[in-house]
Amino acid sequence: MNKLMIAPSILSADFSILGQEVSKVERAKADWIHVDVMDGHFVPNITIGPLVVKSIRPVTKLTLDVHLMIKEPEKYIESFAKAGSDIITFHSEIEEDPKEVIKLIRYYKKNVGISIKPKTELKSIESLLPMVDMVLIMTVEPGFGGQDFIFDCLPKIEALRKIFKKDIEVDGGINDMTAREVIKNGANVLVAGSYIFGAKDYSLAIKKLRGQI
Repeated sequence: MNKLMIAPSILSADFSILGQEVSKVERAKADWIHVDVMDGHFVPNITIGPLVVKSIRPVTKLTLDVHLMIKEPEKYIESFAKAGSDIITFHSEIEEDPKEVIKLIRYYKKNVGISIKPKTELKSIESLLPMVDMVLIMTVEPGFGGQDFIFDCLPKIEALRKIFKKDIEVDGGINDMTAREVIKNGANVLVAGSYIFGAKDYSLAIKKLRGQI
């Protein structure tokens, strides 16, 4: 069994006290910190860049899980790697050859994740599975936080687990109810933004995601 890991998404954190927010979820027993990077081209929103990753790196010992929802990730891999990312995930739907992006991430000695949108077929990345450490299945359309979970994605998680033994991450609409469903279908890394950062008690929210309460 792969270890169950909770990765709070700082997209939903209070950016006026971001360092404190990161420290707070670390004390609440989060496993990773998830960083959503959007460029306004690949998805209809703009968020943060390498400087934010660099600023939170000294604040936490947790794994920095950087999700690049950007059109040309190959241009920014070096910056995000040097800023302190531990895992760099990019989308299979980009125009660049995914194998070249994987090689570039490996060059900087970072773990590699590949992500697919809700409507992207699993078969489109099957040939890449031996080359990556993690697959991120989006369970909402990427671009904005707080969307409702797309239940039609559950069979994709189940099918992936049958052929992929490493980490399966799920991002989008994760709460205590949907967490149970994705875990049951084989996911082991849960990204949650508004569910954790919108809670009064971060520790309690994380425990609920783990099914401990």
